[in-house]
Amino acid sequence: MLTGIRIFLVTGIFLLIVCNTLQSQNIRTQYPAGLKNSYFGVNIGYIHYAFSAAQAEPGFQVREVQIPHAAVRIVLYGVQITPGLSARITYMRPVKWVQYIDVNGNNKNHSVWMNIAGLTVEGKIPLIKNKLSLTAEGGLGIITRNGFEINGRPVVKNANYATGLFGASLQYHISPKWNLQIHTAWSPKHKTYKQPQIFFIAPGFNYYIRPLPSEKAQQLAASGYSFPKHYILAGFTTNALGYGVNNVAANRYFPVFWGGDAHIKAGFSISYHRNIFHTRKVFALDWAAHAGLWKSRRLSQQTVTLSIGPVFKFFILRKPLTDVFFEYSVAGPTFMSKAELDNIRLGGKFTFHDFMGIGMFTGKGKKLYAGIRIAHYSNGNLFPENDGVKVPLTFNLGYVLDK
Repeated sequence: MLTGIRIFLVTGIFLLIVCNTLQSQNIRTQYPAGLKNSYFGVNIGYIHYAFSAAQAEPGFQVREVQIPHAAVRIVLYGVQITPGLSARITYMRPVKWVQYIDVNGNNKNHSVWMNIAGLTVEGKIPLIKNKLSLTAEGGLGIITRNGFEINGRPVVKNANYATGLFGASLQYHISPKWNLQIHTAWSPKHKTYKQPQIFFIAPGFNYYIRPLPSEKAQQLAASGYSFPKHYILAGFTTNALGYGVNNVAANRYFPVFWGGDAHIKAGFSISYHRNIFHTRKVFALDWAAHAGLWKSRRLSQQTVTLSIGPVFKFFILRKPLTDVFFEYSVAGPTFMSKAELDNIRLGGKFTFHDFMGIGMFTGKGKKLYAGIRIAHYSNGNLFPENDGVKVPLTFNLGYVLDK
């Protein structure tokens, strides 16, 4: 039941945003409906949950439990419904996982990771007009905890359940686009899962996307730079060149992307891109729909994926015959036909699609697309199992339908 609720909420919210942003626009240099008066935010600070030997199953003794307290909470997408009320999707997790040390004298460390996804509403009360306000937040939280086993016996069990998520903040408004805040969040304990209550407090900020003045939007539209409106791609994926690019991008010291325990050997994909917003020269935002057929590396299992998601493009070279860009896509809701590849459990058939790469529009009228990218599938820790899928180099060719 919880899995169905979670998938329905995530997919439904995402499709609602997509429908709003795909509304017909005469000028793509003005923010679409799904982005106007939306916001994102980051808070980094202190989290506490009283993990102890009480979470261990009978028959296990624990010498020490270490609880790192640094944590982050991100507003992935917030939107103002009225000046005093907003709805938001959030994600919260510690920077480092809880460690159970020396269980039954084995002299080893065992990690317990946990995160909290939230779908909440937030009300705002002005204290000093246009400068200081107090907010209260409440709604649905989804707790996901991945425990550990020893010799096939669970020591700290996995947990995945819906609960209440509440919070408050004191906000100082620097401008209509920026505010600074001290933020708190709280979720109650759950006896069945032996989950302690969660308390979080942190400084942070929100950034709001305000509609552009119509004069500025018109000026941007008349810049003369090309931003294709509709285009289609076909891609061929192979591990003939290995997974070196994936590994470098997902290195432990400066990761800019994700890896995965399950590896794709080969695949074929098609996708459709629709530009919804762009700046004068450098930045473009697309929505993209993808379909892929993949073969795993070890057992040659086949799986099919269907995805939709945002694509962020940054143009790094503009020439008369060729425009070159860097592209990055994250958290595209995806259906995957298999929940297990090469005997690696992926957590479920609902997952997310991410990719990054370099591409170009070239040729007469810049109608041709060529690019190369790497990709990744994982469920974003919405499920206790989240080993992920690593997709090696994909070579794409495409054609611009409408500029």
